[in-house]
Amino acid sequence: MKPDDIIKLAERDLNLRRSYKYRINVCCSSGCLPFGALKVLKEFQDAVKEFAVEEECKVARTGCVGTCYLGPVVVVEPGDYLYQNVTPEKAREIVREHITKGAPLKNLIYSNETFFKKQLRLVLRNAGKIDPFRIEDYISTGGYSALIKCLTKMSPQEVIDEVSASGLRGRGGAGFPTGHKWNFVARAPGSPKYVVANLDEGDPGVFANRTLAEADPHAIIEGMLIAAYAIGAEHGYIYIRAEYPLAIQTLKRAMKQAASLSLLEGDILESSFKFDVKLRLGAGAFVAGEETAILASIEGRRATPRPRPPYPATSGLWGKPTLIQNVETLANVPLIINNGGAWFSRIGSPRCSGTKCFSLTGKVKNPGLIEIPMGIALREVVFDIGGGIPDGKKFKSVQVGGPSGGCLPEDLLDLSVDYESLTKAGAIMGSGGIVVMDETSCMVDTAKFFTDFCVDESCGKCVPCRVGLVKVKNTFEGIIRGEGKVENLALLKKLGNLIQETSLCGLGQTAPNPVLTTLRYFEDEYISHIIEKKCRAGKCFTSHKEASRK
Repeated sequence: MKPDDIIKLAERDLNLRRSYKYRINVCCSSGCLPFGALKVLKEFQDAVKEFAVEEECKVARTGCVGTCYLGPVVVVEPGDYLYQNVTPEKAREIVREHITKGAPLKNLIYSNETFFKKQLRLVLRNAGKIDPFRIEDYISTGGYSALIKCLTKMSPQEVIDEVSASGLRGRGGAGFPTGHKWNFVARAPGSPKYVVANLDEGDPGVFANRTLAEADPHAIIEGMLIAAYAIGAEHGYIYIRAEYPLAIQTLKRAMKQAASLSLLEGDILESSFKFDVKLRLGAGAFVAGEETAILASIEGRRATPRPRPPYPATSGLWGKPTLIQNVETLANVPLIINNGGAWFSRIGSPRCSGTKCFSLTGKVKNPGLIEIPMGIALREVVFDIGGGIPDGKKFKSVQVGGPSGGCLPEDLLDLSVDYESLTKAGAIMGSGGIVVMDETSCMVDTAKFFTDFCVDESCGKCVPCRVGLVKVKNTFEGIIRGEGKVENLALLKKLGNLIQETSLCGLGQTAPNPVLTTLRYFEDEYISHIIEKKCRAGKCFTSHKEASRK
């Protein structure tokens, strides 16, 4: 296919889409499938036939809308009516009333406007809007037009310059400037060069990357293609954990469809550009998300980190220059190419442009997947988008950055969500997890819980992580058993700082964050455990008392 053929395909499918008076988008993501989404989808398909509205109403499967706790959810266009907790019976009713009579069912419509009001959906622009199983849906929304622009109007260096001008930073957690990384790989001697898309996402309760792959796989593929063109790569890998079966299925189908339209493999769009993509499945280790561990796993070795330098940009897969990017980073690239780096740089904050996807969980009224502009205050995330704390409870803490993120108190709720502000407060951006805790949470128990997770997920390769984290865990167990001493606090701080400074990779370097931030902001709870032998939340000492009775 030629570029003009893709443009014509977009026009045809867009006209077909416009020919329908209504479109029913049924969320069939991993969040909705367990609640019967496929049965709901079939009932909609059957109902439009029963009521003879097939010619005017299109029924399609889509990805996650974000309101995961209300599934199955359905979006009816036009008007973006969001129906919640849809059953097959309700599906038939929606067709009968909304589609045939033009009367939306107000009692079934999601009415919480605050959840979406302060979001800015760029990366998730197509989630809940297109069928991820149809490449035509993606193309009709402008998909692959950025690739066409690169191949026909821009040199590789011009692409890199546009990405640099955007201010885009890596969304995998470190926040390294994307344009700088692309320049390093492009200028690195040696070939072949590789592009690796990181879709490992090992943080518990974090599902933004998985959702993106399930909802809009071609955004990831197009981003990889543009990156490959810019740095001179001919081969790519998407590294995804095996626990994501739907995302894997969706990506495989998308790759096959892209190849059928000359958008992958050889002579892409009848140009000299060649690029092929393969999937590599990870076994699910948290540490496998570290970039050098990803490289080891793709090469067929155990997914453990190695010292740097050399960095992957100069010596990555099989010793060749390799660009590793989180899939969310890559999904931003087509937007930047189509709209310009200057446009993107004006979104968010001066230090951090664009948006960030987060999995908002814990003690909030509106949990789910959100996308927010960089620079927004944590308070707006928790109380405006999240709806605040349920059941009349009081806010206590918010952890930002997954299991190795920092636990921040109420007086830091006006903190800006950007890399520097979070790091200064002791948290991290991480892969996109926000966990809200109320007054029933014990911060000592919380820090222990995340320490236990990091101990279990450590590869054990370096002494600070292998030995130091276990020492931290054992110290916590003593405190929670009622055997804690005041000097334990100094020991935890010393161990935390030492592990941060000397660990081999990001797991060990960030694992002490929950410990150090709870000591920093909630030291009174530690004192209460040690001196008063009292847990204010009533979480601790119970197991010790029960063991004593036995």
